[in-house]
Amino acid sequence: MRNFGLAAILAAGLTLPAQADDTKLKMATIAPSLGASITMATFANVVNENVEGVEIEVAAGGAATLHQLEVGRGNLEMAMTSPVIYNLMAGGKVMYAKETDAPDAAKNVRLLMWFPWGPYHFAVRGDSDIEVLDDLEGTTVFLGPQGGGAYNGAKGWIEATTGLVAGQDYEAIAANWQTGFQAFLDGKVDMYVNGCLDPCGQFIQFTETEEVRFLAPAEPFAGGIDEWLGPFRYRDQVQPGQYDGQLNDGAIESWNTAVGIAVSADVDEETVYNLTKAFWDNLDQVTSDAPWAKALDVSFASESRGMIELHHGAARYYREAGVIE
Repeated sequence: MRNFGLAAILAAGLTLPAQADDTKLKMATIAPSLGASITMATFANVVNENVEGVEIEVAAGGAATLHQLEVGRGNLEMAMTSPVIYNLMAGGKVMYAKETDAPDAAKNVRLLMWFPWGPYHFAVRGDSDIEVLDDLEGTTVFLGPQGGGAYNGAKGWIEATTGLVAGQDYEAIAANWQTGFQAFLDGKVDMYVNGCLDPCGQFIQFTETEEVRFLAPAEPFAGGIDEWLGPFRYRDQVQPGQYDGQLNDGAIESWNTAVGIAVSADVDEETVYNLTKAFWDNLDQVTSDAPWAKALDVSFASESRGMIELHHGAARYYREAGVIE
């Protein structure tokens, strides 16, 4: 098995080398400590072990929004996507408003698979007097890097369910993922937020020395929450018993969303078919050492979300698997 060796390479900020005679595909992903990045690195590792003549080079770090644009421009073969950021790129909106080539570049971006980002964990120390999200008034929290999708999602969930507004009712610190987690470890913030597939590394590390409590709002699904969730977010739960130091004895209501692996339309159908087939046919190689991988599902992976279209090679595999027509 090489999946944990690969994670160590990514954590060091290095690139997994390809063999000289192989077809080299460049994949960019986000900070290597995050669950979505580990999922993508695991995909690359399974493919590299099981597809002859193809090697995926993985580089971790940077913004998924920019990576997706570089796929469309032909500078990368694979990167992270989501229904929201693809739709924004196709429309030349928000962060893509000044990128005049974004709508045309989006035409060269296809989907290989979706996977869950993971339920959002709103975490406090076990001895904290914060019992529900409604208690956050006057506290200091880390929601994710400001301006990013995770930050906006966590902020929106809190506001939609409790009415509390970041910057008015509580302070949301400006930090990247690494420094935000370190601030929680050091006791400098009252709450730390991370969406991940359990068990995820940050909470494994934290509960080696301390207890953790995951928070829900007092009324998780009060009026208007479905409107906030919209078409691409969905209700989910953080389950009990995931970590030795987890105090919750019942499921904690939260939310989740889908992210995915985007692939350039320029990669030929046969190659993408082989990548997709190799991953799903060999997923059991990693589930014993990476239990979070049990949350990956071929039907979820192939569902229609937003404007992005499946790559012909991926669609061919999903048709053979009987999950799309």
